[in-house]
Parts: sequence; C-alpha cells; structure tokens
Amino acid sequence: MRAALIVRPGQPPSLADRDEPSPAPGEVAVDVLAAPITPLDLLCATGTSYFGVPATPYVPGVQGIGTVDGHAVWFPTAAGMAPGDGSMAAKAPARREDLVFLPDGVDPVVLAALGLSAVAAHMALTWRGELAPGETVIVLGCGAVGQAAIQLARLAGAGRVVAAARSSEGRDRARRAGADAVVALDADFSEVAAGADLLLDPLFGAPAAAAAQALRPGGRWVNLGGSAGETCPVSSSLLRSRSLRLSGYTNNELTAQQRADAIATVARHAVRGELTVDHEVVRLADVSDAWRRQAEGTAGGRIVLVP
Repeated sequence: MRAALIVRPGQPPSLADRDEPSPAPGEVAVDVLAAPITPLDLLCATGTSYFGVPATPYVPGVQGIGTVDGHAVWFPTAAGMAPGDGSMAAKAPARREDLVFLPDGVDPVVLAALGLSAVAAHMALTWRGELAPGETVIVLGCGAVGQAAIQLARLAGAGRVVAAARSSEGRDRARRAGADAVVALDADFSEVAAGADLLLDPLFGAPAAAAAQALRPGGRWVNLGGSAGETCPVSSSLLRSRSLRLSGYTNNELTAQQRADAIATVARHAVRGELTVDHEVVRLADVSDAWRRQAEGTAGGRIVLVP
C-alpha cells in the first residue's frame, strides 16, 4: 500500500510502498479517508519532543478518519510517540477500543481538520475553563485551536468572544469564525475585553500576560501551549490581587471516554455546519511538500491528506 514514511528524524516523510498492517489482538485495520498533518506530528518527527527520538522508519499521523466494516470512525495512534505506524497511509492500525463511530453525513476532511485541535478547544473551554452562558471569552491565536474555540465558545453560550492574532490573515480568520471583536496580539486588551471571564491561551508568553490584565477578579486563564514563549511575564501581584485561576490543559489528560464524547460533540457540530477550520486538501502522494508547507506555516490552514 502507499504510505508516508519518515526514514530519519528531522526530515519530511516521503511516499513509499508499505506492507498493509497486520492488526495485533484488540486492533483493527482502518481504511483511511483523511489524515491531518498536526503540530504534534511535526514535533514528534523532529525527535526533540519529550517522547524522545521515534523509532524509524515509521508512518506518521496521530489521528485520522476512516472506515471499519463500512462505518465512519475517528481513530488515534501513538505514531512518533511510541513504536508503530500512524494514519498517513491507505490503511492504518488502531485499537478497537479507541475508535469513535461518527454520525451519518460527516465530512471526513472537515472532521480530520478539526480533530484533536477542536477537542482541545472544547474541553479547555468547558471542562477546564467552566464557561458559563453569557460570559466573555478572550481567545489568543487563530490557528485550528483558536478558530474552533471562537465557534465553540459561541455554541456553548458565550455572550462575547474577543479574539487576538498576530497576522492580518489570522485576524481575518477570527472574523470569519464569528468573533465579536478582533485585535492584534499587542493590543490593549482592557479597551476591548475589560472584565473578561475566561482567557483561552495556546500562546503563553507576552501575549498571554497582556490579555490576563483584562480578566475580572476571579477570572479563569487556561493555557494550552507555549508557541509565543515557554515563560510568561505575569506578576504575582496580578494573580493574587484578582484571585485569578490559572490552569494548564493537555489532551493527554483526557480519559478515553472524555475524548470520545468530545469527538462526538465536535462531529455533531460539524455535521450541522456549525464548526469548521480553514484547511487544505492534499493527495498523499504530495506529502513531502505538504509537510514542509505545514511546518513553515505557508499552507492554507490545516493540511489534510487523502489517499
């Protein structure tokens, strides 16, 4: 079968012929319909993640959409995090217990683009962030997580959503996603979001410190990443004087049931046309160029590979 194959850590995958997977006990072979290139895929393939250097050669792809016995499913893999192959192939192995069966009418490409990014946005808003109807949310960044968060906050009943992005393209994405106000990351958040209840922060660093200034007393700040910096210049006095609640979030903390429920929620919104993110469809045969463009940030959104 055709598959993307990483031969050396730090190098993009190339198209290769690969034996079809022979599922171990408890596994199934999924006929892949769509596989996204995610930040986790890119990070694991460098060999510099906290998972260590991956055993090569391997097929990347930590998640995908496919079919099992004719039924559409979402499935995760441990590709790049543990020995074994992932979703960027015509067929992929997956644990049967990890499969999430999807509703009729789901677009496999749209759901692949949303995937775990939308899960993170949904769970950070609702489970960790405890978003209540009518509240004001600040969303930093407008990649896949940020776009999904803007829409999911609105669907969860937020009264006002303020989005911030570095580039004009990112700010345009935030407007299309439905943000009530859109600003640059270096803006004065107190002018547009004073008294905000919840800060959804995939960036950390200086942008998060600036946005936190706009939180009300008792406000919540949920951090999902550190793409703007691994440290954040926020003062102890700000945290203490406003009794702010700062929480970390990772999808790795979710139970299998929490993840499945979140995927089901994301799929339901996607089928209804209520949730999407910018994405680009690329043939698996063109994986090398697609991988480079996704890593460089020059793609037209989340790249989704199709066999």
